[in-house]
Amino acid sequence: MTTATEAVIVLSRALDQTGDVLAAVHADQLSKPTPCTDWDVAHLIGHVTGAPGRFLEMLQGEQPDWSTGPEPATEGWAARFRAAADDLIHYWHQQGDAADAGQVDWQIAELAVHSWDLATATGQDVDRLDPEVAERGLAFMSASLTDDNRGGVFGAPAAVPDDASVYDRLAAWAGRTPAWSA
Repeated sequence: MTTATEAVIVLSRALDQTGDVLAAVHADQLSKPTPCTDWDVAHLIGHVTGAPGRFLEMLQGEQPDWSTGPEPATEGWAARFRAAADDLIHYWHQQGDAADAGQVDWQIAELAVHSWDLATATGQDVDRLDPEVAERGLAFMSASLTDDNRGGVFGAPAAVPDDASVYDRLAAWAGRTPAWSA
């Protein structure tokens, strides 16, 4: 794909974008359903705000429990996410060209999909999301996510029209149902 440094730059943009999407969520939207069918907005926010910390734990040799359901968010989610995101990007900047681009791309994919999920669930304009973040996330998921490893987290890929945006293609690959296919 590209150098590790370039991947970290895109990750930084993905973290900023996710923070912006989180900041635009209102408390009265917390009970809304999301494209992550097992979670409402509050639970998806709980998952997203915890992701940078779990990524960092993994990078430091720990094994966070990804299977435990997230605690629902109640307040301060954007600030908590941004603080954890700062710690994660700081770690990657310290790695320089020794960074593992595959790990970075996995993190980008996770953030890209969930930014789309939250934006979609809360009526935010998904056309304003950074297409390079989705392109990099989709490239990683297309190369890594197979029928055998989708588990219960990702559904089967949805059909994609030729003119679908990169975020709709990413969402469809992740088993989400974009608006055009609902």
